[in-house]
Amino acid sequence: MLELRPICENCEKALPNDSTEAMICTFECTFCKDCVDEILHNVCPNCGGGFEKRPIRPKDKLLKYPAMKDKYSKPVDIERFSALLHRNKDIQPNER
Repeated sequence: MLELRPICENCEKALPNDSTEAMICTFECTFCKDCVDEILHNVCPNCGGGFEKRPIRPKDKLLKYPAMKDKYSKPVDIERFSALLHRNKDIQPNER
């Protein structure tokens, strides 16, 4: 089951369960759509994979399976990320 992390790891923008801006990689790294598009260029800084829109958990399931409350923030170190970005940004995620 997805963790439904509550903020963007990079800019700390709120990403509640019903957010249409939440994007995740295969390891559930969570970023807002703006960071994915403008900074990360669809390359996860942690694993190198691509991002997909995070699904929204139905409201009736949130009581039994709530979104995470712990906030995980790990702003992207652009200098460190640049090699991974340049290696992967022109390769489709399914071909990385």
